[in-house]
Amino acid sequence: TNLEKGMNKERLIPLLWKILIGATLFTVFTLVGARYLKGGIDWYETFYPTGQAVLSGKSPYTLIGFRYVPWAVLPILPFAWLPPDIGRAAFFVVSLLAFAYTAYRMGGNPIVVGAFIASPPVIHCLLNANIDWMTLLGFFMPPQIGLFFVLIKPQLTAGLVLFWLIEAWRKGGIKEALRVFSPVSISILLSFALFGFWPERFLEPIGFDWNASLWPMSIPIGVVLLTKAIRQRSDRLSMAASPFLSPYVLLHSWSGALVSLANSTVDMLAAVLGLWILIIIRSVQIFGS
Repeated sequence: TNLEKGMNKERLIPLLWKILIGATLFTVFTLVGARYLKGGIDWYETFYPTGQAVLSGKSPYTLIGFRYVPWAVLPILPFAWLPPDIGRAAFFVVSLLAFAYTAYRMGGNPIVVGAFIASPPVIHCLLNANIDWMTLLGFFMPPQIGLFFVLIKPQLTAGLVLFWLIEAWRKGGIKEALRVFSPVSISILLSFALFGFWPERFLEPIGFDWNASLWPMSIPIGVVLLTKAIRQRSDRLSMAASPFLSPYVLLHSWSGALVSLANSTVDMLAAVLGLWILIIIRSVQIFGS
């Protein structure tokens, strides 16, 4: 028993040091970010006010700009509890870590993770302080849990949701489909009773000038990718298909399709390079006219 206690102590001390170092680095980066980090329009105009409203006992839909499933506000609350600039900086650090972790869990090596973080969609999301990273975390979770995450932004994940439904049916018929989809379905129905039919808020952004969707011209690409995903039983292809099938996709929401390439260094590097070329061409067109 003394030997076991000694071994447990040997494991515990390095763990405590790692936690201490991690907490220290997180605090330092947050404080530096609060001092120098600029931008974050989605944080200041949508997520921070929504978090403040919920902390005050109000509905997350008090603010018209909140267009997500109601549980999307839950991860925001710890940041909204802080002063706005510090909360925004902490939100930035967590977002960055979540993007990196997602790419790693999807099979990415250090080069892939670095390229993904340096891609236009991820940088756009970080600078605007949006929540695509929450959705991406659901990609590698069991579907029964992952559905709560991927439905935060269905424009990133509609194809994956359909893929999971078909896979559940293949595995165990209607019984398995109900087992996987019942928790999130019941949660959505309960949210309608509490907050009204909030999905109607999804319609307004379609007409926004900054909508980066290629819909409806992209529908054939999405259909081909989704069909191939179902035939080959490839969840990655279903991820890639989703933005092509959505009438509303901002630049940062293409991160969902991009991370599906995380298991291939060449594919990720080619895609990121292509996106930067596109950004440069568009910038020349806009500022050169």
